[in-house]
Amino acid sequence: LGQLSIPYAMENGGWSSAFLLIGLGMVCSYTSHLLAKCLDKRPRSRSYTDIGQEAYGSKGRIIAATFMYLEIFFALVSLTISLHDNLSLVFPGTPISARWAHMSSSQLMTVIAVLIALPSLWLRDLSSISFLSSAGIILSIIIFASVALTAIFGWVRLDHEIPALRIRNIPRISGLYVFSLSGHIIFPDLYKSMKDPSKFTKVTIVSYTLVAALYMALAFMGARMFGPDVSSQITLSLPSHLVVAKVAQWAIVLTPMTKYVLEFAPLTIPLDRRLAGSMSSCARTAVRGTVGSVVLVVILVLALSVPYFEYVLSLTGSLVSIFISVVLPCGFYTKICWPSLSKPLFVLNVLLIGFGCVLAVFGTISSSKSLIKSIQGHTSS
Repeated sequence: LGQLSIPYAMENGGWSSAFLLIGLGMVCSYTSHLLAKCLDKRPRSRSYTDIGQEAYGSKGRIIAATFMYLEIFFALVSLTISLHDNLSLVFPGTPISARWAHMSSSQLMTVIAVLIALPSLWLRDLSSISFLSSAGIILSIIIFASVALTAIFGWVRLDHEIPALRIRNIPRISGLYVFSLSGHIIFPDLYKSMKDPSKFTKVTIVSYTLVAALYMALAFMGARMFGPDVSSQITLSLPSHLVVAKVAQWAIVLTPMTKYVLEFAPLTIPLDRRLAGSMSSCARTAVRGTVGSVVLVVILVLALSVPYFEYVLSLTGSLVSIFISVVLPCGFYTKICWPSLSKPLFVLNVLLIGFGCVLAVFGTISSSKSLIKSIQGHTSS
């Protein structure tokens, strides 16, 4: 999702907004390090919500869980919106209709695609999930390669100038940048799964460096190729007659098959553990699959009702991701490590908490206004 929106964010924020992207990447890498330090101090903790519990008791767990599930929910809404938008390009002009359903062909195709992906929510085997994760990475590489080949072979010229700075759009696009860099809810699980957890910080630094480099390259290529006409999803801007465009659009269509089960994992795995003592394995699978299926149907309805990818993604980043990736990790670390916390680190964490809150407030206001305006315009038309 971050890949798709980065060129749009660059064009709307100006080339100097790349410094904001790099800065946020450094901050997110630092806060992932803080989560590892919290786990070192409290070895009993195994998840993001456990860290919240250790820091602020039951209130901390509730706050962490609320933000975590909100991010998962809205990320899946954005993923489904993207699925809907790209399906109409993969199957242009496909006449699908149902008398009982007052929906367009693209909406019906989206419903069918989600129903095809639905059985993946019933998976229990973690090795299967690992395989799907690898497939998701391959699809991401395909998307990047499609844009890069379009630029390298000159199928679309890099002849648009990127504005230096559009300060008015910075609050809104900051949400897109933050969302693209937020993976913190799964970091504690990764830390606990590593053979050598002492290398976690090195892993995150390398990972964020690679991701930031990929984002920067994609952002500049997309903004230079399409300029003001760049879509909120870069795959929608690629010329439809190009084979690489079709490959990229198919990659987006197939991505939910790999992402739904992964995004639901932080919800379904704890649920499965909680039911372990009172239910059989088959019963737990049924409950977990049913809960996931119901939530996915709600996500589908919302995605078809509010199909504004860039505004939903920006709102998610500003309202939820900034707290998960910046504010809460700094707060957790300050509380858990308070006895050994140096004054410079305390000041740094307080400044980051303040920075995150300011970014959240202005970003949420800006993206909410844009989303409401789009909904009102659609309703009027």
